[in-house]
Amino acid sequence: MARHDPSQDRLIQPNAANQYDVSAADLPLACPMPGMHLWNSHPRVYLAVEAEGTVKCPYCGAMYTLKGGAGRAH
Repeated sequence: MARHDPSQDRLIQPNAANQYDVSAADLPLACPMPGMHLWNSHPRVYLAVEAEGTVKCPYCGAMYTLKGGAGRAH
């Protein structure tokens, strides 16, 4: 039987919400993001959210929205 690892409780389930708000601190943006479980997700892909303010992951369809909108990354 597998043991419960409490450190895993703080990790975000990837693609669980399909909508994530991100800030300039999260750039460069990659899906799955740091802090998400990776074992059952897709390969890491970098997403250019800065230009339009929103971007959709081509692997899982998760939508990312930059807080403050396009051009607010700096």
